[in-house]
Amino acid sequence: MVHAALHGTSAGAVNGSPAKAARLREIVLFVWALVATAAVIVLAVWAQHGHHSDNRSPDSPRPRPHGKRNLIFMVSDGMGPASLSLTRSFRQLVDDIPINDTLALDRHFWGTSRTRSSNSLVTDSAAGATAFSCGRKSYNGAISMLPDFTPCGTVLEAAKRAGYHTGLVVTTDITDATPACFASHVNMRTQMDEIALHEIGEGPLGHVVDLMLGGGRCHFLANSSEGSCREDDVDVAGIASKKGWTYVDSRAGFDSLKLGKDVKLPTLGLFARNDIPFELDRRNMADVYPSLSEMATTALAALEQATRDTEEGFFLMIEGSRIDHAGHFNDPAAQVREVLEFDKTFQIVLDFLEKSDTEGVLVSTSDHETGGLSTALQEPGHLPVYNWYPSFLANAKSSAEYLAYLLRQHVASKEASLSKESLKEWINTNLVIEGLGITDALDGELSLVAANAADATTAFAAIISLRAHVGWSSHGHSAVDVNIYSSGGPAAEALHGNRENTDVGKFLRDYLGLDLDDITAELNEKLIPTTAINNQAMPMAAAEVEGSRPGWTGA
Repeated sequence: MVHAALHGTSAGAVNGSPAKAARLREIVLFVWALVATAAVIVLAVWAQHGHHSDNRSPDSPRPRPHGKRNLIFMVSDGMGPASLSLTRSFRQLVDDIPINDTLALDRHFWGTSRTRSSNSLVTDSAAGATAFSCGRKSYNGAISMLPDFTPCGTVLEAAKRAGYHTGLVVTTDITDATPACFASHVNMRTQMDEIALHEIGEGPLGHVVDLMLGGGRCHFLANSSEGSCREDDVDVAGIASKKGWTYVDSRAGFDSLKLGKDVKLPTLGLFARNDIPFELDRRNMADVYPSLSEMATTALAALEQATRDTEEGFFLMIEGSRIDHAGHFNDPAAQVREVLEFDKTFQIVLDFLEKSDTEGVLVSTSDHETGGLSTALQEPGHLPVYNWYPSFLANAKSSAEYLAYLLRQHVASKEASLSKESLKEWINTNLVIEGLGITDALDGELSLVAANAADATTAFAAIISLRAHVGWSSHGHSAVDVNIYSSGGPAAEALHGNRENTDVGKFLRDYLGLDLDDITAELNEKLIPTTAINNQAMPMAAAEVEGSRPGWTGA
């Protein structure tokens, strides 16, 4: 009967009653559809939730991936969607290219990420990077520590334990929040002296990083040494050398690495006392400082060579760190060059993956947006202007940060004989016209710069932002969603759409099939816990330290 109903056999041929047969056929079809629908629902629920039936935590071991693979994670610190609009239009102007010629990042847009921390809708870099490194939310200021002040195992630490080689490349201080979150565990990001020790293997897990390139030399030198900013007399660079690290601290030292062809791991390269200068300034000091793209090229080649004959590949984090600093200063001329350098580095990684015989993926995102950037500005008392002017950014030869440094140097050398008018004239001629490329500075603007000679960074930035009609809402961070970019492929499908920042961290973990539970358990055994009572004020303090940056100090 069922066969007859489903296949259209004459009901009359079955029982000789056409009416009854038709009715029976309807019932059978209804029951069949009901059962099929229920089966689909059950299968869908099983597919979505069945793999969690073992009650694993979010950090539990994932299936080990088949075959060797490399994972490159790039962080565009402080870069929001408006930064891409700013940079794209700037590039189209200066390179005289058509409007449909876009950035490498534009061509690999993948999704967006929500950025809130555990204690604020506006995250700082520490909580943002903890979401990436641990796949967990935490408070502003936390360096891979959870809201209960216990440590969480990181992707980099787990990768090292699983046999992968690991690396960190940044343009800021290597002990700054983002790199610190992958290789250290402290309650607050300001504990940079301790972070430096963790990074060279003097932390609870020992050696976890094979290659570090960036700035922040002062945290690795004993306070009795010239150029140190440590509060103690621990010679971290010396300890690293005794532990077998290759240590280089100059452009000549970087060049000796031959773009990764002559690197003996582990290697520590610290090329600036604090941060490597903005790309806008660094390009005129290329004999002193390597660029982000040069350091990334070196790291890729070094790690590829080190893993040539191993079963596992490598994990590399690359940060375009100073996009964030330009946002804090509200300096669009500096930021646009930082984004261009990051985009160049992104393309270098894509090219590397294309040529590599090893499976690999590139994922890139920002920890947050900085500055509340807008490619438009309505001046007080004026009607809106439906335009902005990248030509003013193209004319700038120096960052606001570097011009403020030159002003401090000038005042220090001439302080006894300076008059207000002579200082304003010197500022206009040597800094505003020569450095910013602006010839119509107002007397009030020059007076503001002169009155803030101790640190005129934001005053210089305001002068160029006004003329370019670039707007800013803050010298801090914003809560805007940030973009996710990827080299693509089936593995990266998990990051399509709008995601939490912790989903990015979970993707990094899952792509390499890592176990963060074991790392977390070991950390909790080895780290001496600090009571929450003693740390209650720490999350609030993060807002105070996030925007404070050392001034430009050169090498």
